[in-house]
Parts: sequence; C-alpha cells; structure tokens
Amino acid sequence: MPNSLNSERDITWLSFNDRVLQEAKDVRNSLYDRIRFLGIFSNNLDEFFRVRVATLSRMAGLHHKKANFHLEKNPASILNTINDKVAIQQKTFDETFKEILQQLAKRKIFIKTNTQLNSAQRKFVHTYFEEEVRNQIVPLMIESIGRLPLLKDKNLFLACVLGNSDSPLMQTYSLIEIPSDEIGRFIILPSAPGQKNIILLEDVVRECLPLLFAQFGFNQYSSSIIKVTRDAELDIDNDISTDIISKLEKGLKNRKKGKATRFIYEKNIDPKLLEYLTLLLHLTKKDNLIAGGKYHNFKDFMNFPTSLFAKKDILERQKPFVHPLLIQPQRILGVLDKRDVLLHFPYHSFDSIIDLLREASIDPYVRTIKITAYRLARNSKILNALVNAVRNGKQVAVVLELRARFDEEANLRWKTRLEEEGVNVIVGKPNMKVHAKICLITKMEFGKTKQYGFVSTGNLNESTSKVYGDHCLLTSNKNILTGVKYIFQYLEGTNIQLLDKAIPIIASPINTRKYFLEQIENEINNVKKGKHAEVIIKLNSLSDEPLIKALKEAAKQGVKVRLIIRGIYCVDLPHQKKNFDFKAISIVDSYLEHARVFYFANGGKPLVFISSADWMIRNLDHRVEASVSISDPVLQNELINILQLQLAENEKARILDNDNPNQYVPREKGAKVVRSQVEISKYLRLQKYNTTTT
Repeated sequence: MPNSLNSERDITWLSFNDRVLQEAKDVRNSLYDRIRFLGIFSNNLDEFFRVRVATLSRMAGLHHKKANFHLEKNPASILNTINDKVAIQQKTFDETFKEILQQLAKRKIFIKTNTQLNSAQRKFVHTYFEEEVRNQIVPLMIESIGRLPLLKDKNLFLACVLGNSDSPLMQTYSLIEIPSDEIGRFIILPSAPGQKNIILLEDVVRECLPLLFAQFGFNQYSSSIIKVTRDAELDIDNDISTDIISKLEKGLKNRKKGKATRFIYEKNIDPKLLEYLTLLLHLTKKDNLIAGGKYHNFKDFMNFPTSLFAKKDILERQKPFVHPLLIQPQRILGVLDKRDVLLHFPYHSFDSIIDLLREASIDPYVRTIKITAYRLARNSKILNALVNAVRNGKQVAVVLELRARFDEEANLRWKTRLEEEGVNVIVGKPNMKVHAKICLITKMEFGKTKQYGFVSTGNLNESTSKVYGDHCLLTSNKNILTGVKYIFQYLEGTNIQLLDKAIPIIASPINTRKYFLEQIENEINNVKKGKHAEVIIKLNSLSDEPLIKALKEAAKQGVKVRLIIRGIYCVDLPHQKKNFDFKAISIVDSYLEHARVFYFANGGKPLVFISSADWMIRNLDHRVEASVSISDPVLQNELINILQLQLAENEKARILDNDNPNQYVPREKGAKVVRSQVEISKYLRLQKYNTTTT
C-alpha cells in the first residue's frame, strides 16, 4: 500500500531526536541524566544514518530503476533536509556538552586529555597501557598494505601521522582501532583530594604512541579520531527456496562491508591524511563527511561512570517492585486460574515473567510452552528457563525472529544453543517479521486441559524492561488464548488465514488496520447519535495514511482525539484544526515510552487494547503483530488511569505540531506539576487487589 506521508517520516524522526536533545539541555534533569541523554541522542543518530540515510541514499542512486522496496518521491531532497537539520542539532549538541563540562568542573570532575596529565597520572596511564591496552591493539601501517582493511561500523579509530624531526621525508600513516568494547571507554585517574579525573581510552593510546612506534625511528606524532557509519540494511531477497539462515548469514557479512554513509573526523586532522582516507573509503564531497569535535561514539557516554557523582547529581529511580499478586513464593499459574494480571514495566518487576516460565518448566502437569522472541538480553533468563523446561521433559517451541535489526547475530547464536538443548526453534516467515510478543503454556491436570499465557507490548528482555515502558497481560482467558493458539499455528505452518480466527486477538498482517479503522468509524457514528465519542492512541510511531486520515476525519466530525506519540508523527492538520478536538503530545523522560495502547469510548462501554504494533505500513502489512483487548474492568480502569496521567503530563510532554514542533505543554500558573512517569509509579504502588476475586 503506497503511503504519501512516508516522505515526512525521516524528518519527524529527527524531531523526536531533537526532543532527546532537549532533555540533555534541560537543567531540571540530573547532571548524570543530561550526559546520558547526549549518549542516547548520539546512538539514535548513528542508527538513523545506518538505516534510514543509507536507504535514502540507495533510493537516490536508483533513479528510475526497478527496486524491491517503496521509493520515496524525492530522496535526494530529503537527504539535503536531513543534513541541514542534523548540522543544526550537532551545533546544539556541542554547545550542550560544553555547558555540561562546565557543570562537571564545578563539581571538581574533569575529563583529561593526554596533554593535561600530571606526572603521577602520566605514569599511571603508561602502566595501564602496558598492562591492559597494548595486547588489545594492532597498528595498521596503511600506506604499506595497499588496500585499506574494512573499518568496522560503530568503532573508533585513531588515525596517526608518524614522522621524524631530523628527516622530514620520513612520514607514514597508521590506523589504530580503539578497543573500547573489550576494555571500556572511561579510565579513572589518580586525583588530588576533592577531585575526580578520568581519561578516555583513545587519549591513553595517544599518550602512548611513542611506546608503540619509537623503536622504528619516529619521534613526531599527530593523531585524530575517525569513525565510519555504514549502511546496515540487509539485502535479503525474496527467494523462499533459499534457506533463511544462509541468507541472513550472507546479509550480515555484507552489512559489515556496507557502503559508508557517514565519515566523522576531528577538525584538526592532517589534511593530507584526510584526503588519503576519503580516497581509500571511496568517499566524495557529496557524501556525509563531517568535521566533528574531539569526542566521537558518544553513545558510550550512556555508561558514563556513576561513581564520579554525588547522589544529588544522579536521579534516584525507584527500583521495580513485584506485583502484589505475584510475590513469591506463589504459584503464578494458580493466581491466573482466578484472575488476569496486568504488569506495567519498568514499574513492575520483570522477574514475574521469569518466575512464570520457571514455574511452568518444573510443574509436572505442564506439557508444552510456546513463546515468541524478538530482542533478548545477552544472558537471557527467559531462554535459560525454557532450556530447563526441555530438560524437565516439556515440549518447548520458540519462534525466534532472526531479523530483529542489530540483534541478528545474537539471535543466530541463541538458535544454535536452543537447538542443541532440544528446543524446537521456528525462525519466522519469509518477508514477514514476527514482532508479536505472546506465550502459550498448556497444562494437563486430572484429565483436563488448561492454558495460560501472555500478550505483551514489549520485548522479553530483562535488561530493557528496566527502562522501557511496556504492558503485559497474564491470563488464562480461554478466548484470548485460543487466539494466541491460532497465531502459533500459523507460525508453525503456512496458512495465513488462521490469523482471521485469532479474534479476540487482532493480528497483523490480516486484521489490524481494518479492525481499528472500524473502531474509529464507530466513534464517528456515535458522535452523530449524540453520544460521547473519544479516541486515545498511544504509539511509538504513526505514519499509516489510512489510519491518519480516519483520525483526522473523526476529529472533524466531533470525536475527541488524543494522541501520545513518542517518535515518528506524520499528521499534518489543516489550518482550521482549531475547530477540531484533536491534540497530540510526545513524552520523553527517564524511561523510554514503548507501549502501544488504544482506547475507544464505544458509547459508554470502553474498548481498551494493548498491542505490539505501531501504526506504520511495516507493522500493519509486513509483520506478525498482536493486539489484545483488556476486558477485566479493574485492569481496564487501571490502564485508562495510566493514559490519563500521561495526557495530563505538563513537565516532559511536548506538543506535536508541524508549525511549532517540540514546544513544551504549557502549565497554567499555580497548576500542579504532573510528571507522568513519577505519578504512574506512585499510582501503581498504591494499588490494592482483592486476592479472593474470581
């Protein structure tokens, strides 16, 4: 399905990243969080260049050639707009970091360069280099090897000019990969009382260049950090006769050799060295050659050492707490026999999901466990519980989406391990990512079959669950789990029409757009009958043209429309929008708002859904997604209250408006400050549950 709004998506995504940058600028945030937001901004931008800029560059190069993906109308123009906006953002970034460095200095925290070290610190750095760094690096003498080896995407390299003061003609170039993944980027230095000093790993290497090269007659050294961002899209063709594993492995190898989409270097780089490197990388002035500041790979600053800060400079987040109904020791399956449970991460502990699977793995009456997996923690306790289930004689099936972007290699490793343990691994569908977050547990007890499971908005990842805002419905509801069963039957077979039977689960790619268009139309019909009509939609991204048109028409007809959109937002309202009851906000705060929630007033009988699906073409037409209605009145009310707290946000909410993007929601004089993530935490901690409810 074509989408004329798609050309706006990349620009609106940059507006989202601008909101992240606003958080770095916001002096109301803790100093540590401001540094962390700079890291998040930088990491986001890296991935944007790896994926969207790379894709647009491909489109611009195709001209009128046939392509196997949707072509933007004017990709070259979009790229120009992107470059202009990124340049403005980079200036703001640099100014913000400069101001943060001043704030660090006031707290006697200093980031030292190699030229600023005192004698004790220099001695420490030399010792550290010899003991920790030297055996991790191999300098490349790039002039003598003829062809530049592949510079890894996302890694830092120190580009060096080596010379001799007595022999001007004795000059050569060298590249050194900075091993920050193996060692870490930040090294705490010996410091005077009351001070805290650190040095970055690349400056340790700069300081110790003589230890590497002096024996070859060099006594002059200049060096600059460089970084290459590469095209990260995988070219996986549509030939279903080819094994998807082979195609993915080939695609991963090609990704590592992807075309450079951005080349960043320090402003003070030797001009001849820069010219030589761009020649070897096959770059021209038309490519994204960016003269940056001293620090690159700023994503590492997301892990800036907390030990340097006083408590007042770090936001003390409340630790996740276990849902009152699931406190251990407790038979979770027994709780679900009586009632549904709705978990809200990161406020609730993800341990309850792990406890559920551990319980199922040892319950003698459990026969099968089926689950989908998209992005997993590095040492996934989820999959460890499933391996234990196999060892206990359970039949376990894991639908492992190997094509989860940037997690492909990790998922291939998990596939191997799971299969070695006897897990039935299903690798998804050709041309269709499995993005639904579902689980089905089947139990046979005293001749009766019981089923349990969950439908979630977020990944089964105990690490990201601590910072991603998501919802997960645990249930033994027969209707819901029958829908889940049909999705698994489709994933295990080929009959996509099984997804039609999944109701009350609303499944992509069959039903999602159609179903929610019908719900919006129902609200329009209700307002025409004089009934209260309202739609609240919370998403990561909104770009699907039919659904956007429906929301705009609903507002035009008098339906109250409220949107909470974290990222991409492709709604362009006409000037008479003031006549519409249509408001859209974006919340960017300490936690990443990741949940998808849909509310429809439905003539006084509200319909509330949680979903894995954003309203984008890819989620509606090219992914397996699951949306589920929250029908339990207590849980429905709980979710509505959370939505209302987010709509009342007046601290970290921005108005989504094409005319004035990213203006903070105004707070009336004397009005209560509502920071929704704080208020949601308070609300959930005060919730009481009747344990006798059936």
